Amino acid sequence: MSEKKNIATTYDPKSFEERIYKEWEEKKYFTPKIDKSKKSFSIVMPPPNITGKLHLGHALDNTLQDMLIRFKRMQGYSTLWLPGEDHASIATEVKVENELLKQGLVKKEMGREAFLEKVWEWADEYRGTIRNQLKKMGVSCDFTREAFTMDENLNKAVRTVFVKLYNEGLIYQGNRITNWCPKCSTALSDAEIEYEEQEGFFWHINYPLADGTGYLEIATTRPETLLGDTAVAVNPEDERYKDLIGKTIKLPLTDREIPIVADDYVDIEFGTGAVKITPAHDPNDFQVGLRHNLPQIRVMDDHGVINELGGKYKGLDRYEARKQIVKDLEELGLLVKVKTHTHNVGTHDRCNTVIEPIISKQWYVKMESLAKPAIEAVRTNKTKFVPERFDKIYYNWMENIQDWCISRQLWWGHRIPVWYCLDCNEVIVRTEAPDVCPKCGSSHLKQDEDVLDTWFSSALWPFSTLGWPNKTEDLEYFYPTNVLVTGYDIIFFWVARMIFQGLYCMGETPFDTVLIHGIIRDAQGRKMSKSLGNGVDPLEVIEEYGADALRFMLVTGNSPGNDIRYIPERVEAARNFANKIWNASRYVMMNLDEELMNKYKDCKDYSLADKWILSRVNSLVKEVTENMEKYELGIALQKVYDFMWTEFCDWYIELSKGTLYSDDEKAKGVVYNVLYTVLTTGLKLLHPVMPFITEEIYTTLTDGESIMISSWPEFKEENNNIKAEKEMELIIEAIKGLRNVRAEMNVPPSRKAKVIAYATAEAKEAFLAGVHYFEKLGSAQEVEFIEDKAMVPENAVALVTKGGELFMPLLDLVDREKELERLNKEKKKLEAEVERIDKKLSNEGFLAKAPEAVINGEKEKRAKYQEMLDAVLVRIESLK
Repeated sequence: MSEKKNIATTYDPKSFEERIYKEWEEKKYFTPKIDKSKKSFSIVMPPPNITGKLHLGHALDNTLQDMLIRFKRMQGYSTLWLPGEDHASIATEVKVENELLKQGLVKKEMGREAFLEKVWEWADEYRGTIRNQLKKMGVSCDFTREAFTMDENLNKAVRTVFVKLYNEGLIYQGNRITNWCPKCSTALSDAEIEYEEQEGFFWHINYPLADGTGYLEIATTRPETLLGDTAVAVNPEDERYKDLIGKTIKLPLTDREIPIVADDYVDIEFGTGAVKITPAHDPNDFQVGLRHNLPQIRVMDDHGVINELGGKYKGLDRYEARKQIVKDLEELGLLVKVKTHTHNVGTHDRCNTVIEPIISKQWYVKMESLAKPAIEAVRTNKTKFVPERFDKIYYNWMENIQDWCISRQLWWGHRIPVWYCLDCNEVIVRTEAPDVCPKCGSSHLKQDEDVLDTWFSSALWPFSTLGWPNKTEDLEYFYPTNVLVTGYDIIFFWVARMIFQGLYCMGETPFDTVLIHGIIRDAQGRKMSKSLGNGVDPLEVIEEYGADALRFMLVTGNSPGNDIRYIPERVEAARNFANKIWNASRYVMMNLDEELMNKYKDCKDYSLADKWILSRVNSLVKEVTENMEKYELGIALQKVYDFMWTEFCDWYIELSKGTLYSDDEKAKGVVYNVLYTVLTTGLKLLHPVMPFITEEIYTTLTDGESIMISSWPEFKEENNNIKAEKEMELIIEAIKGLRNVRAEMNVPPSRKAKVIAYATAEAKEAFLAGVHYFEKLGSAQEVEFIEDKAMVPENAVALVTKGGELFMPLLDLVDREKELERLNKEKKKLEAEVERIDKKLSNEGFLAKAPEAVINGEKEKRAKYQEMLDAVLVRIESLK
């Protein structure tokens, strides 16, 4: 430790945050070594999309991960926090396509190769942007192992899994209903769809019975799909329609007849009880169609335009066709009525286009056999959710899981490793491109045009990033990882898929814990969005307040699974806390004397305050460590905050000043060591959430190379001193009470007062040991102990505290003549107010015209003034 070394006069995070981060990187603190003698602890970073800048949600997610990594690193684990980015097929393709359109470039005119070159340029730029933002946040991840879902090894992992699943009969190609975006011309996953309430209509339409005996009324929100109807379904128990089952209907606006079928899917109570069945344009209708062997007639193309099967409506956009069909039905007298209807409409989250359920040929993963072991892994606690309640969401999705559509009609992404022989139609599924067809020897091969769903590669993230399918040292040492930190909104889209892929490919769950956090909302509790304009750029917050303050704010009050609100005042409060720690540390460093510290480093002649603070910081270590282990990071931080602000800064430093400014060499040497021990311990406990300020102070204060590679404090039973803690609590409580009384009476700190203590045996012992604390912090002239309350002076002010009562002679607190003068002025003022209100309340005109509420208000004021006047009269009497 360097003697009298000190930090800057003022706390300015800009002056050291960037410098410190560079030093950490240069010294390779984030890059773990594979050391079989050490336990490993690893986290894979949920990869942000390369579609733009990071937001506050990323800041929260990464702060929580960084806290855990820094905590475990200090505990001596070989820690790996592996960062990376996701290529985000649809989102990125849409973004780049829109940017190119601004330059007059059209994707399809450019061709696949030229377009992908532009996307790679985008990817390289935004990966660099994301990396720099992460560094600004202070994350201690290992950028030497940074991964990207489009990296060659990860691409190899994707192809390997696809081929393995295909060869085992778990991947197939089939015609099924998919969520389709007409604008982007691709299938979508559920994760890419946002549902919003929209005002729509129910069109009630009469379908004529083929035998001419009447009509069957149906209701639909999408009249344009009528062109693809292949049946009308009724419930077999519906008495209204039992006689119609098996008959046929003339489908309006077409030349087709379709059957009336019976199916339990139809709700008797909903609508008319008769449902049009369009197997190629509705997921429920698709299932009904399969049960009744109905034709599948797709009447729209990939852009939502009516195709040749739509008759005279061919070439019309789906909404134009809707208008024309409704008009034609009305002219034919088949439109019964139109009712307004509010319903949830699915839109593509990237382009806001209303999705269209359409039958299309896609690649699917059979999920039943993959889901079962993944469900069992959570049931048997091989992987557990924190909080536990989120396992219900997981079970609900996994137990009702459908086959997974993994193909996307895009150019950016992992190309499906399937080739078709153009001569013999052989389908070839390989991890590497074949040169010739294995069946006929032809070289006329064409690869499948589609790419894989982004979640397919993301599902492999915990092991593909560690080198799989190769057997690497990283994979052997760091897999399975320990904890996944993520939001509750992607439990099924990502977490569940990682679990079943980890079990399928590695035979082990990819992590033992899933720590779920909520989302960040604005101060009004609204979700942050571009449309509301309420988003917050974390870099702007860091620029103003520093990274430590932002991180502190994000964790304070944060409990697993719950949403938090971003309130700017809370970031300011976090910076104030950092400033408090800075100033307290600077004060400690200014006063430390290295020579005396070394001379008395083994001396245990502690004062009561010394014993108290050493015991408290020891207990703090235990509490913080336990909460960190249980992932109660917000509670852990709150405990450190309360201790450092109140117990250390507000109390111990103040309690120790008498010794620091004394001539007692030994006592000073002891206090120096206590201050040093408590401050360095507090900094270590605070380091995971506030890495920069703790590093700057610690490396200045100590001989340590870096706080992040220092050892995490350990609780020691022998350092517990419950007696000292209880005694000091009694003293602090009493001093607080004395201060409050003096503040209420406007007594200046410079005016000392005698304190008379009537205390229990326990409190008396504590008060005797802390007399000088009462004198220093309670402005006590002296402390007198009495055995009988009859000995208390008549005019003493009483204070009830833990363990007894304290009294201060009134005249010690106030100047009698000045106080009487002040009280008499107050008396006249209050008497005037009472008299004024009495006159008003005796005025007949006022009482007759004023509302009752006004009159009652005046009476309440009068009672309040009278109460204050009575109190002043009592005080005056006591001073006579």
